[in-house]
Amino acid sequence: MKETAADFIARSTIKAADKEHRRKINFNIGKYNAVVPQGKLQFTDVHLARERAKNIKWKAIETLDKQLETFESAITRRGAKVIWAEDAQQALDAIQKICEEKNCKTLVKSKSMVTEEIHLNDFLEKNGIESVETDLGEYIQQLDGEPPYHIVTPAMHKSKEDVAKLFAEKLGTDPKATPEQLTLTARRILRDKYVQAEVGLTGANFIIADIGAIAVTENEGNARLSCSMPKTHIVIAGIEKVIPSMTDLALFWPLLSTFGTGQKITVYNTIITGPRQANEADGPEDMYVILLDNGRTNILANEKQRESLYCIRCGACLNACPVYKNIGGHTYAATYSGPIGSVITPHLNNMDEWKHLSYASSLCGNCTEVCAVKINLHELLLENRHEAVEEGFSSFTEKMAWKMWKQGMLHRKWMNMAGGNIKNRVVNGLIKGWKEYRGDMEFPKKSFNELWKEKYGNR
Repeated sequence: MKETAADFIARSTIKAADKEHRRKINFNIGKYNAVVPQGKLQFTDVHLARERAKNIKWKAIETLDKQLETFESAITRRGAKVIWAEDAQQALDAIQKICEEKNCKTLVKSKSMVTEEIHLNDFLEKNGIESVETDLGEYIQQLDGEPPYHIVTPAMHKSKEDVAKLFAEKLGTDPKATPEQLTLTARRILRDKYVQAEVGLTGANFIIADIGAIAVTENEGNARLSCSMPKTHIVIAGIEKVIPSMTDLALFWPLLSTFGTGQKITVYNTIITGPRQANEADGPEDMYVILLDNGRTNILANEKQRESLYCIRCGACLNACPVYKNIGGHTYAATYSGPIGSVITPHLNNMDEWKHLSYASSLCGNCTEVCAVKINLHELLLENRHEAVEEGFSSFTEKMAWKMWKQGMLHRKWMNMAGGNIKNRVVNGLIKGWKEYRGDMEFPKKSFNELWKEKYGNR
């Protein structure tokens, strides 16, 4: 067993038994479940809306090269610079170069899973640049030295008491401070950072091809400040974030809001088409857009798995997943957790090391049922398992077990030669790893053929 798989099993065992951890995340997911039905009421036919969104993403991904070139051409005309990054290191090198040119000492950044994917904060810190998370949830996680717990809700696993204790330890606030007081403390500190920062960095919820724009949706206003107050704005986004047209936002913004947080629409919705123009009073002087591949073309080349690129990162599948609700986000030890993370991580990283995530599922299909763009997530998890076997990443024991099973099914007489006791000893001895968390398999003393003959004779 690979070390990552063994670590996953160990962490899962601990977290599944942690009742306080489960209480916290189920409390927060319960609040989410209570408001999502209200958000869905804005759609005349929510299933049709999801189907339309899936078709739009299908078009975008099937014509990805043309969509991205259209975007680059349009946003370049307005003064932005587009950088194509094949992998994480190229993206990091590009950001470092920009920061050096701008003599950047402090960088403010809004919530971005892509920056977590390339480990940007650690990289900047090693290069003497202060990287400050400005999303409140991300700020909490940064203070605690933890990665995000959830795609949408980074500090979901923390109670208000946990946050108050953390702020008291790190910022010297009252341990009994209210959420409102804690928020005001974060606001005061972060506003000073906005003023100091030479560079602001954001992700992108959507890349709009036809007008050459970045669309960002949020509830705190921190992304808007990050892209407008510093003199330089850097955007980093995965290439799959593209949508063909500005008009598509009328569908995707409400879908993302409803399935992400239960809102009809988030509080701040920003469309950025380039740096400050000659006739504009504010905004950054320079804008850079880094389009990151980092394994996404591996998924694009896989016709069966390509569908996973439709994901809009609403996090609904995490909230619906019985496995996630028991083991939590950090257990996965990957940037993207839950069902969508289990689907894409083996392809973004490598199948041999991360195939175990595809088995972290009950295959109940609830993730597929709630997906905002109707990705068949549970089927893709099965496909991952199939691909792992096809690529030769299954263990010797597993291969032998299935080979014996195949031969037994093809030659029933061979199976009937051994009695139930012998079968029990052979099979249970062979599949020790499989039955570590399961009971022994028990074969009947008599074969099916023998039981049939006893009851019906030779007919």
